[in-house]
Amino acid sequence: MPRPFRKPLRAALWRLKSKAGEIGASGGPGLKYPYPPLEHYVFTSELKLNLQQLEEIFNQSGDVVKRDFFIGGRARAAIIYVDGLADKTLIEDTLLRTLQRAPADLAQALVDKTAPLDRLLEIIVPMADVDFVEKMPDVVNHVLNGDAVLLFEGYHKGLATSTRSWEHRSVSEPLTESVVRGPREGFVENLRTNTALIRRRLKTPDLVVENLLVGRYSQTNVSLAYLKSLVNPALLQEVRRRLDSIDVDGILESAYIEELIEDNPFSPFPQIDHTERPDKVAAALLEGRVAILLDNTPFALLVPTLFVQFLQASEDYYERYWLASFLRLVRFVILNIALLLPSAYVAVSTFHQEMLPTNLLVRLAAQREGIPFPALVEALLVELVFEILREAGVRLPRLVGQAVSIVGALVIGEAAVSAGLFSPAMVIVVALTGISSFALPKFSMAITIRLLRFIMLVLAGVLGFYGIMLGLLAVLVHLTTLRSFGVPYLAPVAPYHGRDYKDVFVRAPRWAQDSRPTELVYRDPRRQTEGLKPAPPGRDKGEPGGGR
Repeated sequence: MPRPFRKPLRAALWRLKSKAGEIGASGGPGLKYPYPPLEHYVFTSELKLNLQQLEEIFNQSGDVVKRDFFIGGRARAAIIYVDGLADKTLIEDTLLRTLQRAPADLAQALVDKTAPLDRLLEIIVPMADVDFVEKMPDVVNHVLNGDAVLLFEGYHKGLATSTRSWEHRSVSEPLTESVVRGPREGFVENLRTNTALIRRRLKTPDLVVENLLVGRYSQTNVSLAYLKSLVNPALLQEVRRRLDSIDVDGILESAYIEELIEDNPFSPFPQIDHTERPDKVAAALLEGRVAILLDNTPFALLVPTLFVQFLQASEDYYERYWLASFLRLVRFVILNIALLLPSAYVAVSTFHQEMLPTNLLVRLAAQREGIPFPALVEALLVELVFEILREAGVRLPRLVGQAVSIVGALVIGEAAVSAGLFSPAMVIVVALTGISSFALPKFSMAITIRLLRFIMLVLAGVLGFYGIMLGLLAVLVHLTTLRSFGVPYLAPVAPYHGRDYKDVFVRAPRWAQDSRPTELVYRDPRRQTEGLKPAPPGRDKGEPGGGR
């Protein structure tokens, strides 16, 4: 068993060797740690030595509080916690006061090393969650997670008490997925609050929340949420494997994990859905999916993900199915406008003028008279101007950003047309395209469409409609090759699953959606009983409304 560092010189020597490349990190070849790994520190029965080791580990950080005290005025002990992560009032007024007023016989038994810590736990520690710690890495992890750790003279283990308390944002409406009808609660940056929001919607013991730590330095708390009776074990095992394979310095947001576990990292299309809405996560779990939640971010990840999910909104399931179906069809039209409208305009005005009515062709030709740029260059410049305005509106403060994006577009567009740099038709086409991209439900898909729009523009400017068709064919082939945790990205279109079409291009009535997605079914394919279709009352019971 390795010996503890009894002198600071040992730790300094370790750092010098590490810088010289003599000591490698456990994370892999070529990676060096500037400090000894926590496993090299050993929890001992000497209180003074344990405190010295903790001082070396925390580098005498100002926010790490270490306090010596006596239990019952006799038994020497110490407490360590992080100021700001632990509830200082709870520690001072409840924990320490109770320990200092411990019975004299118990204090003497602790001095004589004859009292087990279990007795201390049962009698004088009024905390809801208390754990024994016997290893120095466990002590450090508890302290950094907001717990207070009690150390005792003459004992090889301590007590970690739950005193976590830090400022965090209260539950509010999600900013990126607002709805007219539906729940207004959204995830926050506190992991336990987020899992509780899911528990409130799925009150079943089948809901399992697994916890793990990811990141060498960040030690980010990650939770896997799933329904054990619905999830496919192969999918769950694959999610665990990909998360366990992550070995990086830190995970600060769910986007870090998204990039590290997706199937095709070189694809511009998002293969993992993210959401701030607990109702959307609950609905995904009921379909057999797995949710990945992280501490310090309100965005949860949902796997596996299909392409059609990025054209669906939570509100689709709260409105009448006729309205929801109409809006979904409109979104597919919006998708084509956002991707192809500028390309189609450039192709028609450059190569295929015969496709336009004569009056429209004459008007467009009159507008383009005096424009110093070809149609392709003009479209690229107008798109670039709108991208600059859009980015400025996002980065500036909210009120100022909205004014800049709206007023800037009006002023610059009008000035450019008046100066003869751009044609009015081109400004209208690009403006309609930009509005269409904003209308897409998921920002991650809108970004992808904006990127592909420039590629389609170049193809249309070089080859006309032939270039557009080649670009669409390449995109379609690429989409058919994508997988999200083994599930085809274009399902249920390719491969074809007819019964899943009830919730793709349109939303069927609630009583008709009786089956779970085919690609996710593991045990029970049916999500509800048959015969739930409402029927008008009969007229054979002699009642004013009849009966069923």
